[in-house]
Amino acid sequence: MSKLRTAPTLDDVAKMAGVSTATVSRCLNTPDRVVKATRERVQSAVDALGYMPNFAARVMAAKRSLTVGAIIPTMENAIFARGLQAFQEELHTHGYTLLVSSSAYKPEIEEEQIRTLIARGADALLLIGHDRAPQIYTELERRKIPALIAWSFLPDAQLPSVGFDNRAAMAELADRVIGLGHRRIGVISGIRSGNDRARLRIEGIEQAATRHGISHSDLTIIETSYEIENGAAAFDRLMSQSVRPTAVLCGNDVLAVGALHRAREMGLNVPRDVSITGFDDIELARIVSPALTTVHVPHREMGRRAAMELVSMLEQQSDGTGSRLDTHIVERQSLGPPAKG
Repeated sequence: MSKLRTAPTLDDVAKMAGVSTATVSRCLNTPDRVVKATRERVQSAVDALGYMPNFAARVMAAKRSLTVGAIIPTMENAIFARGLQAFQEELHTHGYTLLVSSSAYKPEIEEEQIRTLIARGADALLLIGHDRAPQIYTELERRKIPALIAWSFLPDAQLPSVGFDNRAAMAELADRVIGLGHRRIGVISGIRSGNDRARLRIEGIEQAATRHGISHSDLTIIETSYEIENGAAAFDRLMSQSVRPTAVLCGNDVLAVGALHRAREMGLNVPRDVSITGFDDIELARIVSPALTTVHVPHREMGRRAAMELVSMLEQQSDGTGSRLDTHIVERQSLGPPAKG
């Protein structure tokens, strides 16, 4: 009868590499403290033996799980994908693993996921936006769980944030649209309740309208969930009005693509008959026809900085500092002046 094969140990790696177990541990946990030749010899032994570090032992030694939880509103479109990828890559360089959940834009699900991630030992949390029940912040503080907000920067918020000013970013785009001569403006927005990003973007449009002497009654705002077909349906409603808007500002690129698709089905020329703009500058904005004028969000830089800040909060036990990133308008072919007459 053959013997059961046992898993290789740290001692096995040390013997094959001709080093001490302490050196193997340093190579695996703090490789920058070991010379390159030794690192390579240890790695060769690890590969040859198929050794896997004892995660439970690392957790006990560090008194941390070395995992970070992130709860994003949706996995159904690309809005969060690029930033989250950069967030994970940066965490990996510091030895942390990412656990991701999706709340489907439902506060009660997000609250449940926060508690679940904490119960499973997440050392820290990345959350999207600031709107949530006060007791959640109280619970995070009570449990001393470092948490950071991304995709929205508010300097005086309860938690530090790494993101951008949604209100200012959308106000800049609305200024550009109005500056071209548009006075009848439609807005297709995400649902504002529980979503500070959607709310602030609408506030930015309203602020720009006020600056240009446009009554808020001349803004037709439709709220809907972030799906292409919902953007199309909302565009239908806007264009069925007796007085049609000459420009439609969308809360993100996904809604804008839906609006573009429906405009084409209706036989409308964009931007000659109606201008359409987006927000986020995801890949989809570049490949649709006409390509979308939109607000570029630095997703990767935001994800990278968020990870660096969370690691700093964990390892230096700081309260964290916020970081505001700049956005800018990317002008493509979907925006033009209103038709004359």
